[in-house]
Amino acid sequence: MLKIWGRANSINVQKVLWCCAELGLDFERIDAGMQFGVVDQPAYKALNPNGRVPTIEDNGFVLWESNAIVRYLAAKHGLGTLCPSDPQARADADRWMDWQATNLWQSLIPAFWGLVRTAPEQRDQVAIQASVDQTGAFAGILDAHLADKDFVTGDTLMMADIVLGVTANRWYTLPIERPDLTNLATWYDRLSERQGFRDHVLQPLT
Repeated sequence: MLKIWGRANSINVQKVLWCCAELGLDFERIDAGMQFGVVDQPAYKALNPNGRVPTIEDNGFVLWESNAIVRYLAAKHGLGTLCPSDPQARADADRWMDWQATNLWQSLIPAFWGLVRTAPEQRDQVAIQASVDQTGAFAGILDAHLADKDFVTGDTLMMADIVLGVTANRWYTLPIERPDLTNLATWYDRLSERQGFRDHVLQPLT
């Protein structure tokens, strides 16, 4: 059985859990990271030398990095559905998944850490606002892209929606002012109707 190491409220673990739900995969999840520890133990670092989550083991194959895991599971179990089979469509999905990791999420991290994991008296409000503003600009790019699409790469949910969707959840859950982005909000509402999203992503931020 597929094993997944990582705490259920981690944004990167949630990508993998939601992906598994969409694919109908059985898995064993092992709490790891933050309050659960585990990630600094030698046995875990032998699997993932970064000491981070998630890590998976699939019949002896070990893989870390959440977007890579989503790509692997989608290609193995959902080629032609969750993972596009057409090379150009797959490159399009890959492009948006990379953009999530290098732009959208990176811009949001300071606001997330500042508002969720930092005591109010220790918050850097200037850094938080800069993060919110930058993320709003990136969110506008995605909103424009979604103007004529139900999902990020077409008419059906695919792997790019998963990694962007968990980030959008952080964006919409934080106590901040956001620009009015109708296409993005409609897409997010569409994701929120999916059982896998409800089960694995709609959780309190910690």
